[in-house]
Amino acid sequence: MESAADLKEYTRSQLALRNGSDREEIWCAYRGIIYDLTASRLWRGGKHYEHWAGQDLTDELPDAPHGEWVFSRFRAVGKLI
Repeated sequence: MESAADLKEYTRSQLALRNGSDREEIWCAYRGIIYDLTASRLWRGGKHYEHWAGQDLTDELPDAPHGEWVFSRFRAVGKLI
């Protein structure tokens, strides 16, 4: 796994394009790290319950039925700047 220092940097606008509609990639950020959720069946179409791909989910996680450990299932692809 790459360290956070080795990850490519992406802006919020670049992250927003990875929403499953504008591009095939389905990415979300959490605590400054961007994760690739494309392979997850729970994120098909770029939506997971009331959450949308292509955005920072840091503030939304406290309302989720799971903890931040869920991001360990996905590959980190970048840093949000």
